[in-house]
Amino acid sequence: MVLNSCSCGMTYEVHQVAALQGMAESDLIGTWTRIFQNEARGIRRGHSWHLEFDYSIDTECLYDWKDYIRNTSARFRCTECGRSWPSNQVKVIFHMRLSGTTGTVKIRPYRQNCKICSDAPMVNPNIEENNIKILMENLVKKIRIKCYHEKIGQKRRYFERYDVESPHEPSHCEGCIRGICNK
Repeated sequence: MVLNSCSCGMTYEVHQVAALQGMAESDLIGTWTRIFQNEARGIRRGHSWHLEFDYSIDTECLYDWKDYIRNTSARFRCTECGRSWPSNQVKVIFHMRLSGTTGTVKIRPYRQNCKICSDAPMVNPNIEENNIKILMENLVKKIRIKCYHEKIGQKRRYFERYDVESPHEPSHCEGCIRGICNK
């Protein structure tokens, strides 16, 4: 767990709920946490928000939780053969809940596997920092709308796309396999 605070009085905790693949665990948590802290500063003074990576969440939220599903682009690298590929169809699910002055956000980026290797394991996306920033900006807007019932515009920033030469492979995409990508 990492505990941080900012000058506005908010504190942030980051928990690792599941083992992380791809990017080094501390780098991944540190990057997402830093960006979340910067974006969440203006949510509500005195409130704390906790950021968790949780690879068990899906589109169905538990009672009192609200969901938010976004698409982004990322790169993947096969742990079997080392092949890498870009994708502009990478789903990230967020579950959020505010309880009193404490909020929790659970994050699950959906994985893909190599189309060349047979039985290749699913690997986590490597999302560039600018796209993480865009995800966090849009997430904070959704927190303000869904958890604080603020009336703010629905305008959202769109992620930076890759030049992708081959079509999306639904049979190698965890989101497609679970029926998330068409939501």
